[in-house]
Amino acid sequence: MRVLANDGISKAGEIALKEAGIELLDNRVAQDHVINFINENNVDVLLVRSATKVRQDLIDACPNLKIIGRGGIGMDNIDVEYAIEKGLYVINTPTASSKSVAELVFAHFFSLARFLHESNRLMPLEGDTHFNAMKKSFSKAYELSGKTLGVIGFGSIGQEVVKMGISLGMKVKVLTRKPRTEVLSLEFFDGQKLNFEITSTNDTEEFLKDTDFISINTPKTDEYIIDTPQFEKMKDGVYIVNTARGGVINEVTLLDFIESGKVAGAALDVFENEPSPELILLMNPNLSLTPHLGGNTIDAQEKIGVELAHQIIEIKKKL
Repeated sequence: MRVLANDGISKAGEIALKEAGIELLDNRVAQDHVINFINENNVDVLLVRSATKVRQDLIDACPNLKIIGRGGIGMDNIDVEYAIEKGLYVINTPTASSKSVAELVFAHFFSLARFLHESNRLMPLEGDTHFNAMKKSFSKAYELSGKTLGVIGFGSIGQEVVKMGISLGMKVKVLTRKPRTEVLSLEFFDGQKLNFEITSTNDTEEFLKDTDFISINTPKTDEYIIDTPQFEKMKDGVYIVNTARGGVINEVTLLDFIESGKVAGAALDVFENEPSPELILLMNPNLSLTPHLGGNTIDAQEKIGVELAHQIIEIKKKL
């Protein structure tokens, strides 16, 4: 079996594949040349992340392809249903990067609540001339402990965000399309474990009205989850972080509500116009911004590579 990991794979994943007698091709092929490369090199498995697109034309043009793998959760760059109809295996790693994404959510929350994003921009420019003025302007900060955390989406990432919120002493609420209950376990360094039973709500107004910090952790949607009606229901001074997908929050409307003071600050790791975010977003001092880094940690990439390798090895046994 021959594997093309076109968007890369961790060393641990590479080792796992090679130990199972599976050949890994060390190539990065441009999108326009992927089809020819797969056919010319008899590739059985195509592994991608978000860069390479696997659409119907590629699936039709590569009859020897047996497995398509996505390193991560979202599958919007793969025509999954079509691939399955054509008899291909489609795999992904839905939990491998959950902790990394959740930690980025809180990195942004801390940055917003303590003005770190703005302070880091201004200190090199004005730290020697306006030190006291900046100290005063950044003093109206908040602790997260005791505040209400609202999480939209209750998948593996949403659950990790809830657990981290609980560990910080936050009150937690979860919004889903249909109410559901999950038992979440917090495990500690000394072997202790605590279980928390969390029930989500589908009442958007109740969810939004007294929430201090909102994290969006949903799959890609066809329409905005957060737009003018939702902003209007939020309490004044709310903080929002989107590490889900571009297009789940109306970015233009977000800027309007930041300008009005309804939203104290927001963080975007994903963008509607990715990979070329609008300049008006990039220049706004009330936004904490990252270039789609959610699962980009060494830890997550190691887990993703190993998980993909294990799935490929198991499928190989069936073929």
